[in-house]
Amino acid sequence: MMVSMRAVRAAALALGVAFFPAVAHAESLRQALESAYRNNPTIMSALLSVKSTAEGIALAKSGKLPTIAGSISGGTSFDNLTGGEFSSSESWSAGISYSQTIFDNFKTDAEIEQARALTDLSKYSLANSEQNVLLAVVQAYYGVIQDTQLVQLRQENMAFYEAQVSSSDDRLRLGEGTKIDVSQAKARQAQAVASYQSAIASLQSSQASYARYVGHKPKSLSGDFNFGKLLPATIDAALGSALSNHPAILSAQASIRVAQSGSDAAKAAYGPTLRLVSAVNAIGNDGRDRSGISGSVNFSLSVPIYAGGALGASIRQANLGQIKSEVDALAAEDQIREAVITAWASLQNASAQITSAQAAVESGQLVVEGTIQERDVGQKTTLDVLNAQAELTTAREGLIQARAAKNIAAFALIAAAGKLNAGTLGLNVEIRSADGYISKVEDVWAELKALDE
Repeated sequence: MMVSMRAVRAAALALGVAFFPAVAHAESLRQALESAYRNNPTIMSALLSVKSTAEGIALAKSGKLPTIAGSISGGTSFDNLTGGEFSSSESWSAGISYSQTIFDNFKTDAEIEQARALTDLSKYSLANSEQNVLLAVVQAYYGVIQDTQLVQLRQENMAFYEAQVSSSDDRLRLGEGTKIDVSQAKARQAQAVASYQSAIASLQSSQASYARYVGHKPKSLSGDFNFGKLLPATIDAALGSALSNHPAILSAQASIRVAQSGSDAAKAAYGPTLRLVSAVNAIGNDGRDRSGISGSVNFSLSVPIYAGGALGASIRQANLGQIKSEVDALAAEDQIREAVITAWASLQNASAQITSAQAAVESGQLVVEGTIQERDVGQKTTLDVLNAQAELTTAREGLIQARAAKNIAAFALIAAAGKLNAGTLGLNVEIRSADGYISKVEDVWAELKALDE
């Protein structure tokens, strides 16, 4: 049994070393966040979505602008009647047409405002995606640190229990111990090996999450981060910041604008529409004196009277959508308040858990050392030593987990306050924004221009 357990421990140690990267390639949390911001496809997808949505502004503006088209046509005709001569003629025509909606009861204006609100909504969705990705990086980063430390701790735990098995065997041979002591030590050793393997599995999962968000495998991670003035000083300050800056709140406000504009457009559909249609054509025909220019200018005015109930249904639907957007905004505020309070409470709790766990670790170390000494003089049993070590291990694991939880809770609070973004964190990256693209889209005469952004 001793040989088997030593072989297992040696294999476990070899496996563990494979998961601990070299210190020479250390990667700070800031570097991990920068790498994720540059490379994560979720952020890139959200940016492309903003640009795609912005095209709706140009589409809506086209409703107020003229449509101009040119045309040209030509051909040859011939005849060869019985008993007659063969004859042919060529003809051509070229023209240009112009059409424009002069007035549509401000329906297009409402649609333009709706398109702008949808673009703003998409921008806030990008900001929300950025927050979610950066928070996921933080969770993965500290998850790797936590699981790495747990693997190291459980390696030490395996070594301790192996020493207790050896000590129990020696005491049995000397007549100072029992087979029960040996059996109990071996059972705890087996548990330690299983716990170590579980820690390895958790570490592998954390490393996979890290690679997913950051774009590469974790290197030697430190966990240090200078928060500066990022953390809100009070819960009221956090709530105030969240209600002003959180992308979910801003998205809800943009959704209200979208719904209001949709309602305005639906109401405007009841009004008149005045259109101008004109055309100029040049006609030519192979010398038969039929060349010339023709043109036309026409106005049309239409007023809806009855549309089978579609107009009324559109207005009712738009009004319901507006009410729903306002209700959704209230729900979003409640969710953000909950997130702020939860993050604040988690941060305070983690700080308290760290203080408690540190005291438990210091006490547990003294207890283990004292229990071993008492066991050696016959005042304690091997089981007492094993139990003391188990309590110390639990305290040390609690301290590791509390430290990781505190750091994650700090970033969760920053995110809940709406400030977890590349700009606020001061990341050394080029900020991803579609503002320049949106400005170019707003250029209504961009039909033949190429947008290079």
